[in-house]
Amino acid sequence: MTPEPALYAEPGVGWTALLWAPLFSLAGLLAELATGGPVHWLAWILVAAGLVAITVPWVYARRRYLSLEVTADGYRQGRETLEAARIAEVLEDDAPVGARVLGGGWTIPKKHGEVGLKLEDGVFVRAWAKEPDALREALQDLVRARTTES
Repeated sequence: MTPEPALYAEPGVGWTALLWAPLFSLAGLLAELATGGPVHWLAWILVAAGLVAITVPWVYARRRYLSLEVTADGYRQGRETLEAARIAEVLEDDAPVGARVLGGGWTIPKKHGEVGLKLEDGVFVRAWAKEPDALREALQDLVRARTTES
């Protein structure tokens, strides 16, 4: 069984963030080589390994909690999934004050914009994305496709 193709997706963060630690350590090593002083090979290897070790959980957490995906089946925001049939309307404006934030958090993350949704039971929720207009468009296409099928 093949997974549904994504209408819109944000990964949260890429695994390429792990490359910064070795690059930083390489820059330090090259600086020591260029200055002609003693070169601390083991120290720079340990610095690279240590920075990668603390970056892996950060990348994993951001990929888990900040990722989102819109498919023909529904919408996944972080740890939460909404079936397409539950989305009644995509609001042009933000959701009303007090609406629950999708994805398991208390607030919308920094550097993310809000997309208001009305669910089939009349409850308003707040979806969010780095590019809220693109998310709004994908969700509107999803709702439009679902209503034309009915």
